[in-house]
Amino acid sequence: MGEQVIGFPPLSIDVQQPNVSDGLKCFDDDGRTKRTGTVWTASAHIITAVIGSGVLSLAWAIGQLGWVAGPAVMLIFSFVIYYTSSLLADCYRSGDPVTGKRNYTYMDAVHANLGGMKVKICGFIQYLNLFGVAIGYTIAASISMTAIKRSNCFHASGGKDPCHVSSNPYMIIFGVSEIIFSQIPDFDQIWWLSILAAVMSFTYSSIGLALGITQTIANGGIKGSLTGISIGTVTETQKIWRSLQAFGDIAFAYSYSIILIEIQDTVKSPPSEAKTMKKATLLSVFVTTVFYMLCGCMGYAAFGDKAPGNLLTGFGFYNPYWLLDIANAAIVIHLIGAYQVYCQPLFAFVEKWANKAYPNSDFIGKEFKVMKGKLNINLFRLTWRSAFVVATTVISMLLPFFNDVVGLLGALGFWPLTVYFPVEMYIAQKKVPRWSTKWVCLQMLSLACLVISVAAAAGSVAGVVTDLKVYRPFKADY
Repeated sequence: MGEQVIGFPPLSIDVQQPNVSDGLKCFDDDGRTKRTGTVWTASAHIITAVIGSGVLSLAWAIGQLGWVAGPAVMLIFSFVIYYTSSLLADCYRSGDPVTGKRNYTYMDAVHANLGGMKVKICGFIQYLNLFGVAIGYTIAASISMTAIKRSNCFHASGGKDPCHVSSNPYMIIFGVSEIIFSQIPDFDQIWWLSILAAVMSFTYSSIGLALGITQTIANGGIKGSLTGISIGTVTETQKIWRSLQAFGDIAFAYSYSIILIEIQDTVKSPPSEAKTMKKATLLSVFVTTVFYMLCGCMGYAAFGDKAPGNLLTGFGFYNPYWLLDIANAAIVIHLIGAYQVYCQPLFAFVEKWANKAYPNSDFIGKEFKVMKGKLNINLFRLTWRSAFVVATTVISMLLPFFNDVVGLLGALGFWPLTVYFPVEMYIAQKKVPRWSTKWVCLQMLSLACLVISVAAAAGSVAGVVTDLKVYRPFKADY
């Protein structure tokens, strides 16, 4: 899921117009600097945000479901995401769709349309999801780092050494790098890290796709079956749980509606932002679905029942080993940036709360200048952010199950953030009458997605339980 999420400071691009004498022409209806975003820039934001490490588990997900259900489930998810995103786009402005008050973030929209306890519930789910994503990314980065180490070891020994590598040192290395990067105070100061991460995500996704096509050609045909992984390779119970977990993996790969309001806040008006955003959503969902279908289906075609949970670890460690090393290094660089993109909103939320609760505390509020004034250090920021990274790293070392964690995150975030809140906000905004045909259809959609989310979460939990039976804490070897 690539890879940004709600709670961001608004993504509006502050472009300084050269001719300030034009007065109001430089500013929007709310006094902020005029927005310049278009259908194309909004589409680019969405595609960049969506195509992330979630793409790596799609071959495994299709492998559980088969050639019929796999692509069908992906298409259903793409339709649901497009539809709920269109509902959400209408909630950007409160009241009139052209002149109503703007909501700059997802939380602002929930507050304006629903209010009360639902805002707190939304915030809790959002920030819990962010914490979970940080754990998932730490695991994924360590898997890629161990893959590079094993690849080079295999190449050096000519395949004679089994090259078992512990992932713990690599999780610690990743954690230390995140402690350093997390000291960057504000989200707007890590734009360069975000751009680098986006380039990297396209790099490794494209390499995975190319290797899948090459492997399929080398096999002399397409592997896999219509119904997915066969009974015998796994038990009937495992087949059910793994199929449910596959739903969660696909949901994780598609979840982006949670950043839609922030992206919509970059779009210029007129025409109305909702109109532009619906076009951008259609375009980006189409591009993403085509890309996902190619990566997922080619990965399954290459490996069949043995499709790996992380596509790039399935190609063995032989030639072209250097290309796999590049892809895995790109994943690590992408995840270093993505971790910050996801966690900065959570950091900002906690620090804002602490400043409000203890306004006179030097520990929380005072900035110390170091390196001749080039860098500001805040003791609370240093302590809290470091403690957060340490916590996510330790939990990752305790539960290093990439696929199960990805499935669980997708399941937990999909229904409330992608379906429930957009549907409820749309009903409140448009005053859809209770028990009308439209109201019933929307509620049925929401209920169906809730059932899918609960089932996918159950599948992922069952996967974790199965893994724990043979797992010893802090002893993860690959």
